[in-house]
Amino acid sequence: MRRIFLLFTITAAMATTFTSCLKEPVDDGPGPGAGKTTYQYNWPAIADSSAASLVSNFYNQSGKYFNKNNAGDLTFNYWPNAHALDVLTDIYLRTNNPAIKTRMDELLDGMKTKNGNTYINHFYDDMEWMVLACLRAYEATSDNRYKTTAELLWNDIKGGWDETWGGGIYWNKDRQNKNTPANAPAAIIAARMYQLNRNGEDLAWSKKIYDWQKANLVDPVTGLVWDGLDGTGTNKAWKFTYNQGVFIGAGVELYKITGEQVYLSDALKTANNSLTSDFASNNIMKDEGGGDGGLFKGILVRYMMLLITDGSINSSDASKFINFLQLNAQTMWLQGTARPQVLFNTSWTKTATTTDLTTQLSGAMLIETAARLKALELID
Repeated sequence: MRRIFLLFTITAAMATTFTSCLKEPVDDGPGPGAGKTTYQYNWPAIADSSAASLVSNFYNQSGKYFNKNNAGDLTFNYWPNAHALDVLTDIYLRTNNPAIKTRMDELLDGMKTKNGNTYINHFYDDMEWMVLACLRAYEATSDNRYKTTAELLWNDIKGGWDETWGGGIYWNKDRQNKNTPANAPAAIIAARMYQLNRNGEDLAWSKKIYDWQKANLVDPVTGLVWDGLDGTGTNKAWKFTYNQGVFIGAGVELYKITGEQVYLSDALKTANNSLTSDFASNNIMKDEGGGDGGLFKGILVRYMMLLITDGSINSSDASKFINFLQLNAQTMWLQGTARPQVLFNTSWTKTATTTDLTTQLSGAMLIETAARLKALELID
């Protein structure tokens, strides 16, 4: 089937794209399987429909950013828009469509404007998501504006570290608590900065942040990654999917640089624990609600995919995580997607017509992951 990319066509043509990605179930024919049906997944076309929906239902054309939800709330939130840039980069890498690059550039400008004409933010973790998105955008486009933005923010983020509780980066500039979302992504950033610029200081940063994260916020037995330390330095044993994802990502990046097996072993332990009942039921990722929680599953998806592609894991482990991601994508598409709008829900087994940007982005990450797995011939 000829792939039709209609990301910027948000009229009746969007329905054409959506229809093009659907096929009727196929009857198995005579024999033992007679009467059973098999759904035919066209992941590239499904990803096109997901991309079209993200823009048509959430993009604020006048403000050059993505709205809070599809129900008329035009609020700008920094960290979901950073992930929107990440998803646009996914789409650009998949399609090589120059119109996507234009949208990415618009968003880069729009975020600065909406954030008070600066990329610097009160929350260290919010800035870290933006750095990660900008580094991927730079890698995909070679546009130095993304690299410059990433380096500006990284320099500010490093100021969030001090030796309270033995180290770690604070969640925000009130400097009251330190958590996984402010540290594991920073370890990924430092590792990727090292790979980009070969500055040994960045590698040192990645290792010391990782070591602090592992010592303070990771269960040494199970690999479970806790959320953070409160103002008294007490462990908060919150269990969120995205915390697992970023620790996996940090381990993979350090393994790629150093070749040290401990980093890959850590990532595998956490990834395996992410399949347990703390985070999934019947191998489907749990509902973590809307708002910030809507983004959590997508982040685990992104870094579980990184483990598959960049982690040098054995075929048995790879198949396990591939099958997990494939099942979640299939389930969300058939059960958790409202049609014809192509809106994703916080639960991937139920539909909803009003959806937060965060929730839509998680679904889009999952669909883009399925499309990439298909392109790599790892799934049907």
